Amino acid sequence: MAKGKVAMMRAALVGLHRTGAGRLLAPFTQGQGLIFTLHRVTPDTGVPRGFAPNRILEVSPDFLGAVLDQVIEAGLDVITLDEAADRLTHGEAGRFACFTFDDGYRDNRDHALPLFQARQLPFTLYIPTAYPSGQGELWWLALEQAIAAAAREVEIDRDGSPWQLPTVTDADKTRTYETIYWWLRELPEHRMRATVRSLAVRYDIDLGQQCRNLIMTWDEIRDIAADPLVTIGAHTKDHFALAKLPVDEAVAQMLDSADMLEAELGSRPAHFAYPYGDAGSAGARDFALAEGAGFRTAVTTRKGMLFPAHKEHLTALPRVSLNGEFQNLSYTALYLTGAPFAIWNGFQQVDAG
Repeated sequence: MAKGKVAMMRAALVGLHRTGAGRLLAPFTQGQGLIFTLHRVTPDTGVPRGFAPNRILEVSPDFLGAVLDQVIEAGLDVITLDEAADRLTHGEAGRFACFTFDDGYRDNRDHALPLFQARQLPFTLYIPTAYPSGQGELWWLALEQAIAAAAREVEIDRDGSPWQLPTVTDADKTRTYETIYWWLRELPEHRMRATVRSLAVRYDIDLGQQCRNLIMTWDEIRDIAADPLVTIGAHTKDHFALAKLPVDEAVAQMLDSADMLEAELGSRPAHFAYPYGDAGSAGARDFALAEGAGFRTAVTTRKGMLFPAHKEHLTALPRVSLNGEFQNLSYTALYLTGAPFAIWNGFQQVDAG
């Protein structure tokens, strides 16, 4: 997330907190509950990083533990996605929270699992099935690595021509990352991956080794899946944005992922997460495809709380991100009111388009 957007969002959250508007709006905006999105849980080294565009994907164990305690103290039940679907479907009383982690990072086992075990709370891991085999492409991290290594400029192939962008200062690097990242996100998936592979070759980045260094193996996933607190969900095979794929390929990404998880773990996943999860990556077509593929729930990254009307849209559920740039319990207290997301969504409760 660009620094300007981070500053604006912080200012909005501070305003809601100081005025007490979040508390006043809560009876109308908090809904039945919420689903949290997380990616990585990594210890805070205490060393500031001037260029860290993927810091938004990282929270510290201390912060996550504090959020778990905050949610419990606020009176929400921390439940599984199956129970959340039951409560939405049957209109059961009691506000709730679910915790979900995307991609299968090894630090989820090392740093998140003990926090949930200590409190006997459930959570879900969504696995892109190419990743545990060491075939994943964590391209957003490779892009960061290439830009960090470039002393003066980074070069990328754009439409057959070299594209050089400055990398002299941390501010240069951040702007360059944002420019390239969002350009890549607009490309067709296969072309985008080919472009990143070319970049990785140019800057001597081993995409397979990067995946193996950070993502759990199948044996490690089997171990964590054996814990009754852990639910394993599908997250496609290759972490492609489904909305950019033709129907047959999008369905194959869903079903291949579910098939592989069933083969490796012995049970078929009932829950699914759309890669990236924003409106440009998953829409109404994909929500219908997920339902047709047999998933009971599917989650986006569209911001929002869960409301009774979501019982008709269980494959288009919103989530609330625990973002590494916003590790502050005042912010998460506001999240529980739902007020920031109601304002963001123009007080529209369900977005299934």
